[in-house]
Amino acid sequence: MNLFFDAATTPWEELGDGIRRKIVGHTPGLMSVLVQFDQGAIGTPHAHDEHDQIAYVISGSFEAEVAGQKRVLRVGDAFIAPRLHQHGVVALEAGSTLLDQFTPRREDYL
Repeated sequence: MNLFFDAATTPWEELGDGIRRKIVGHTPGLMSVLVQFDQGAIGTPHAHDEHDQIAYVISGSFEAEVAGQKRVLRVGDAFIAPRLHQHGVVALEAGSTLLDQFTPRREDYL
């Protein structure tokens, strides 16, 4: 288990369609992930069967939709997507970045 995250030496994992991520860290019950978007990149609306999620805006801005409610989120804002709640984003600026928190961790990311 890594006890520290070094952003400078951890490469971005390209996900396609202008989205990339870095896994910051995880335990069985918690995971933190940086997700960076090109301007206009879309985090396709979806819902999690098992995971609660909080997404905190680190840089840039997003149009976020959670459970049918839309908001523009800027640095310091966040959304909460409890399991089974539909959510998605559109990046409004280049380099827009979210810090996603999941409980429990996303095994599919490992």
